[in-house]
Formats: sequence, structure tokens, C-alpha cells
Amino acid sequence: MASSSNKLVFFFLACLFMFTFSDNLVAGDSDKVKLNLYYESLCPFCQDFIVNDLVKIFDSDLYTITDLKLIPFGNAKVSSNLTVTCQHGEEECKLNAIEACAIRAWPNPKLHYTFIRCVENDTKDWTSCVKDSSREKAISDCYNGDLSKKLILGYAKQTLALKPKKQYVPWVTINGEPLFDNYKDFVPQVCKAYKGNAADLPKICNSSALPKCPESKVSKLQVSYADEVKKLLK
Repeated sequence: MASSSNKLVFFFLACLFMFTFSDNLVAGDSDKVKLNLYYESLCPFCQDFIVNDLVKIFDSDLYTITDLKLIPFGNAKVSSNLTVTCQHGEEECKLNAIEACAIRAWPNPKLHYTFIRCVENDTKDWTSCVKDSSREKAISDCYNGDLSKKLILGYAKQTLALKPKKQYVPWVTINGEPLFDNYKDFVPQVCKAYKGNAADLPKICNSSALPKCPESKVSKLQVSYADEVKKLLK
């Protein structure tokens, strides 16, 4: 019976994913490196990576060859009745949904990343990260309506379909391949993965400009595993 319920949930998520994200499946520049971050909003290690590491994409010219996608679901779980339970409680579920709505409202990666970075830097009041009242309303309407749950279930589908399976968050992939213990050292790996015109290679990819991360291995203390419940950092 449990197996049948799981199949039903996965089938529903698959169908939902097709409809919810069908308008986002048009390929952009085929030469761009696809950098995906699977995360959850109140994971302190995800927050650190979003605030202090991912910013390198837009603080440099790396964005010219990078197709950044943020997937806010992380270690959450979906029950047979499609109830979502988050690792760090209801507040995390709320912020995951708020950020999913922002991604929907502002498809431009730089715009929604800037908002999400602001939220993750101080999760007490997400509205302070929005300067435009119409955009705040768009996010609120999305969150308070049915759309936010559809978006989160769509992100659940993406996360649960990962091969190899996600082991922890933050989980970073480049062109679908996980970086495992080198996720903080993503800049040179994006540069290496770029197969487009060499003349378009960003300046940051020059060996002399690359950030030096000789010890970028991830220890157990730098990631959140699905079966662990960690206290939020103050």
C-alpha cells in the first residue's frame, strides 16, 4: 500500500512538473554552463554558500557563461497526501515557498538571486528585501494562493529525480554532475566546463584571477544531511 502511495505521489509530481515548468523549458544559450543549487532556506550552510559564494557569479563576469538555477526544496519530504514537511520547520517551508515565488516572478537569475541572497542574509523579514510594492504583492499573492505549493512540488520533483541522489544540502551540480566535496570551489569548475568560444571565456577564468581554494573539501559540519535536525545558528 505504501509503495502504491509513493508511486501516486511521484506520478502527480511528474505531471505537475510538466505543466508548472513547461514555460521555462525553452533552452537559452546552449553554450552556457548549467549550475544548479539544491538548497533549503534555513540551512546555515546553504545560507553561507548563497550569501558568500554564489555572489562571485555576479560580482565578476562569470555570469556571461553561467546558467544559474536555484531549487528551494532541499531535505524536505512530501507525504502521500502531498503535504510538505521541512527539515527546519514551518518557517523554512514558508521561506522556501516565498523564494520559489520570487524565482517565478523574476525569471532573470540576477534579479531573483539578489532577492534570495538578501533573504538568506537576514531571514526575519523577507519584505525588507523588496523595494517595489508591486513585486511584493506578486510574491504575496503567489504564496497565499495555490501557486506556491505547485512550485514547491515541482521543485520536489526535480530534487527527488536527481541521479545520483542528493546526499545533503547545499547540493551543487554542473551540467547535471554533482560537485560533492568541492562545491565551494565551483568557479574554476564552471570555467573548465565551458565549451563555447574561447574568446568569450570570462576574465575571472584566467588562472591568475581565479580564487584560490586549496582546502575546499567539505566536512560533515559544512552540510546538512536529510536525517539530521540541526539547530539554527544565531
